[in-house]
Formats: sequence, C-alpha cells, structure tokens
Amino acid sequence: MIHETIRLSMEGSMSYARLITYIQEDYEEIPIADRPLVVICPGGAYQFTSDREGEPLAMQFLAMGYHAAVLKYSCAPAVFPTALMELAYSIRLIRQHAQEWHVNPNQVIVLGCSAGGHLAASLGVFWDKAFLAEALEVGETDRTVYRPDGMILCYPVITSGEFAHRGSFDNLLGGCAETFSAVPEAPALEFLSLEKQVGAWTPPTFLWHTFTDTAVPVENSLLFISALHRAGVSAEFHMYPRGVHGLSLANRLSLDQAETALQEECASWISLVHTWIEGRFQTITLRQGEQT
Repeated sequence: MIHETIRLSMEGSMSYARLITYIQEDYEEIPIADRPLVVICPGGAYQFTSDREGEPLAMQFLAMGYHAAVLKYSCAPAVFPTALMELAYSIRLIRQHAQEWHVNPNQVIVLGCSAGGHLAASLGVFWDKAFLAEALEVGETDRTVYRPDGMILCYPVITSGEFAHRGSFDNLLGGCAETFSAVPEAPALEFLSLEKQVGAWTPPTFLWHTFTDTAVPVENSLLFISALHRAGVSAEFHMYPRGVHGLSLANRLSLDQAETALQEECASWISLVHTWIEGRFQTITLRQGEQT
C-alpha cells in the first residue's frame, strides 16, 4: 500500500493540513488496471476533523476494492476558502498521480460527513467558479482537473438559513459573516448556503441523514436533494428514522466514547453507497479492457 502523508500548504493553511493516502498496490497477479478513489472529508464543525469519520471509512472503501484518501483540512481559525482550496488541490494532485497510483481519473469521488459534507458539497457547486480557479492559478479550461466525479454526503451541513448548524458557519467565516471579505459575492452566509448554489454542473450525489438528527437537521439534506432534483442532477437519498448526529459507520468500528454513535439500521448506508458507486461508474477496469 502507498500510505503517505502529504503536507498541504495553501494560503491560510494550518500546519497540520495534510492528505493521507491509502493506495492499493498494483500486483501482476491481480489484473486490475485502475480503481476509483474516494477522498474523505471528516466532520467537526470546521473546528477539527473527526478521526472517527476518517480512517474507519477509508478501510471500508479499501475492502470494496477502491483507493481512499483522508483530508485533514484546515479548520478555525482558518476561514473560507482555505479548506476548499486544500480539497481542490488534493483532487488535482490525485489526478496528476493517476497513472502512478493506478487511479481512474474519471472516478474520483468526494465524501464528506457533517461540516465535511459542506466542504465536499462546496467543491461540487463551486468547482467551475472563477474565484477558485484564480486561487489555484488554473485556467478557465482546466477547472475540471479538480472537479469531483461524484459526491457522498453523510448528514451534511448545507444550509445557512433556518435549519443551519450555526457553529459550523461561525467557524468557517471567523464569526464575522457580515463583513467577511474573502467571499466574492455578498452576503457571505447566503453564498455559502449550498442549496442555493446547485446547478447542472453539480456532480451526481449520494446522501443519507437521520430523521432525529438534532444537531444538523435533516432539512439540510432535504433542501439539497430538492435543489439537485430541480437542476436535473442524478441523486440517491436515504433517510433513516432514528440516529444521532455523527454516526460515521453507525457500528462498533466507529463507536464514540459516549457510545451514542451506534445505530445498527443506519449501518446499511455503506453497502448502499457501494452499490451506488458500482452502478454509477460501472466498476473496476481490468488490464485486458474487460469489466468486473
């Protein structure tokens, strides 16, 4: 396995910002030419990145036969768009190494939990915007180099309106939304309410949430799925009747210290997303040019 820690140093990046790769080795005995790669953005209200929502998920995608990477993005006091730049840079880096790492460059998927879901979805709606291309010094015709091919959003923070998780937006904007100058369009809170930014350019999306989530209400996912439907973007959505916020895998492999993140019926999401990926990308490519 190519298990590397790659330091990220964008404008505003914190010293801990890094991309951790879990790249499966290429073996002559195994006739797989290229694999999908899932970039995981853990949650943490833009205050920290949860370990429970990082490597445990990566191990599941490795078991499916995919590559994975975990992004430890910059959180408060870092502000928007630092984490977004780090994610976009990471996607571009992965595609630059696609041949070396045996990654299918057309099968790079972003996954985000909670505030990490806001980050992943931000790339999905903003990848074609000029402010991001300018920050990364990418030409207008080259923006697809960091466009995700699909998104997996787990109980995501989406809206800054009535159902917002206020702490996430306070951290993302440094607590000064009214005067925040880094957002190219005002007001900042409206600009970062992602259900208002969806368009036909947004990648196909898999979402799941729980009905009883009191930290990030399910309306966040409902608003986003409605916007995707209006834009004609392919999407799959699962709402589970019970479960607290921050379930991660929802089983004992990602159990929290308080033992509240255990909801067995929600653990099916990982097998459902496996089916979604297989159906969306029509599986792994063999060296012989066949499919499996």
